[in-house]
Amino acid sequence: MQLLLGFLLAILIAFLAYKARSLNKSGAVAAAFTGTIIFGVGGLSWAILLLTFFITSSGLSRAFKKRKANLEEKFSKGHERDAGQVFGNGGIATFFAALHYLYPNEPWVWVGFAASLAAVNADTWATELGVLNPNPPRMITNLTKVVEKGTSGGISLVGTLASLTGSALIAFLASLLTGNWSIFPLITLAGLAGSLFDSLLGGTVQAMYYCPTDKKETEKHPLHTCGTQTVHIRGWTWLDNDLVNFSCGAFGMLVSLLLLGIF
Repeated sequence: MQLLLGFLLAILIAFLAYKARSLNKSGAVAAAFTGTIIFGVGGLSWAILLLTFFITSSGLSRAFKKRKANLEEKFSKGHERDAGQVFGNGGIATFFAALHYLYPNEPWVWVGFAASLAAVNADTWATELGVLNPNPPRMITNLTKVVEKGTSGGISLVGTLASLTGSALIAFLASLLTGNWSIFPLITLAGLAGSLFDSLLGGTVQAMYYCPTDKKETEKHPLHTCGTQTVHIRGWTWLDNDLVNFSCGAFGMLVSLLLLGIF
């Protein structure tokens, strides 16, 4: 019965998100799948964490549109999430929700789930709010190098604080829902670490391209916003933004389990 209710809730939310243009068709199907597992196997507490990530990230992606208008050409995709983005952000969380079915009383499953969502939430908040930083960001691999806003691997004070806040929000709810406040700093730090790892990948090995017409670096491929074919300039061609997001969640999860084992 819980699985059925989870399926119905996931379908409803995916449909509403599609109508609100937060998801495209493939994203809605992927969200229905991941939501069914997380809502149906995990239950209400697990659903709350997932919905917190989805609602806040969708809201922030629509906020400050004027400030972010000139940055859209850099990002591989817009604010309508597709299946790749859904699985990239929620794949690890979905896996841990499935693990909960096999290990229903193991606290490490909940911690891993929460930390993966804390990491992708932290990364989304950093990306969406980092544009509010009054000064241009600096490359994470070389803090003396100033780069354009929206550049993969660029970090700023506002973006980092936003990342910490986004992670702490998920950690707060994960602690509140279980009554275990000892996991709050653990999940918060793990989420922040995942976000910084995302930036590190973005500044080193993520596939990046160049538009010869606009003379701009971009994640878009094969065509830039202007319609020009983009040229690969650095990074691994197979490592796109969706896989970087997946790595972000995975790294946050691994850090949380490592910290849980130590402390």
